[in-house]
Amino acid sequence: MAFSPSRAERDELERRQAFGTSYRMNRLVNAARSYLSPIGRPAGPVHRILLSLWLALLTACQLTPLGERTIVTLIADGLERRLEVPFGSTVAQALQQAGLTLGPLDLVEPPLYAVLRSGDQIRIRRVQETFVTEEVEIPFEKRLVRSEALPEGEMRLLTPGQTGLEQRTWRILIEDGVETSRTLIKTLLLRKASPEILMIGARSAFAPLSIPGKLALLAGGNAWIMEGTTGNRRPLVAGGDLDGRVFALSPKGDYLLFTRRSTRPRDEEINTLWVVRTDGKSSPQAVTGAANIVHPAGWLPSATATFGYSTAEPRLAAPGWQANNDFYRVFLSGGKPAKPRRVVETNSGGIYGWWGTIFSWSTEGRLLYARPDGIGLVDQEKGILYPVLSITPFQTNSDWAWIPPLTWSPDGRILYLVTHAPAPPPLTPEGSPYFDLIAYSLEHQIALPLAKNVGMFAYPSASSMRISGKERAHQLAYLQAIFPEQSETSRYRVVVMDRDGSNRRVLFPPADAMGLEPHPVVWAPQPLEGQVGDFLAVIYQGNLWLVDSGSGQAFQITNDGMITRIDWK
Repeated sequence: MAFSPSRAERDELERRQAFGTSYRMNRLVNAARSYLSPIGRPAGPVHRILLSLWLALLTACQLTPLGERTIVTLIADGLERRLEVPFGSTVAQALQQAGLTLGPLDLVEPPLYAVLRSGDQIRIRRVQETFVTEEVEIPFEKRLVRSEALPEGEMRLLTPGQTGLEQRTWRILIEDGVETSRTLIKTLLLRKASPEILMIGARSAFAPLSIPGKLALLAGGNAWIMEGTTGNRRPLVAGGDLDGRVFALSPKGDYLLFTRRSTRPRDEEINTLWVVRTDGKSSPQAVTGAANIVHPAGWLPSATATFGYSTAEPRLAAPGWQANNDFYRVFLSGGKPAKPRRVVETNSGGIYGWWGTIFSWSTEGRLLYARPDGIGLVDQEKGILYPVLSITPFQTNSDWAWIPPLTWSPDGRILYLVTHAPAPPPLTPEGSPYFDLIAYSLEHQIALPLAKNVGMFAYPSASSMRISGKERAHQLAYLQAIFPEQSETSRYRVVVMDRDGSNRRVLFPPADAMGLEPHPVVWAPQPLEGQVGDFLAVIYQGNLWLVDSGSGQAFQITNDGMITRIDWK
């Protein structure tokens, strides 16, 4: 049987070894001094230097006495064993002596550089890394849409729900056969979950009104059509994913152009562009390659079914995109959109060009652009922009930019737009809070002031051409800020006037009622028999109202509070 000394005996042995080493060192030091400094003669500088070097060498030799051993315990791979290593060995040297190899993730206690003493314990934990990929179903949500098209309390399934599918990759660490951590390192959306949409009846307390043409509504992310009367309301596009960036009826009202939120991550794709027949007899058609549209697209106001759009690049930083300021034109062929044709190449877009450019066609087919620093015309063959009117950009001091709201006269000869008016010192031109409404003749390049201090979101809107005796005339509606010098946050009221700015009157809402949130109001495509004026469609507190421009009488049409966009053709 091998003799195994106790801990006290090992300590005493180490003390004696240290004492013996110290005794031998003292003798060597004294001998060196005697040799380098003979008796009777003091040591010179050379002798002192040699003595110092000699002592340093002896001290270094003292740190690792030859032939002495250290006994430690090694625990690894489920085994425990004793290990004798030379005195002063490190953990790394001990493992090398034991013939153990460490993996790249293995853990060692104490660390590899630590110097061992007798009785120390070395513990090795083997660590393995694995990656596991799994597919997980994402449950769909249920949405309720109130509709006045159904009797109160009745429910109908509009869109069945579909579960989504997500691929998840996990990084798993296993120490000595036991899982110690699981970290999700990657997710990939394979299929987006589609909500289940249930329509529940909410009987309207309002009598239905006769209306001309087709009135399109965006409510709760779904498109609806009213036709004939306000009581005839039917769903056109369900799914709850319409984002309202684009929501426009074609000139004859037979198509609806709209954008849907993308199923891809926001930093990869914002939305996609679609078109659908308003008769409900066909499914929506995606426009090939048309994505990331943040400013409204428009229709060419003619018999030909043609529309245009501009694109942007998604960004994680505010406002969420970098505008391309380009323009594409698309023809409908047999109800299906043809391949888009690029008219304007990607460009900087002038001052605050990152926000974007708005394009608009006149009834004559001229293409206008508007951006924060002015407006101009587009050569649709060459794609060249020709500035027409410069506007002092408004400094928002935020992550958005102001673009002058505008509309064409029904004959395409006059442009109604909001301009940034100057302010007296000490206000800077860019920081002026004043905005005026003007009429601008592109033919004569003359601006006629119509209304001062209307607010930055006045959104002028021209009615269709009407024949009054021998004269062809139209009206102009716009929004008037209640607090014009704080028009960015102010509420507004609807004002109607003749095309020259005369006969101005506030229509809606009444002076004793809360103002409305700014949005483009929409004229009816034609008057009704016996009606004093034309209807104006207005969104007020999330509901649709129709206001007679002649009598000023207002009619509430919906009460679900979900309307966000409207168009009427």
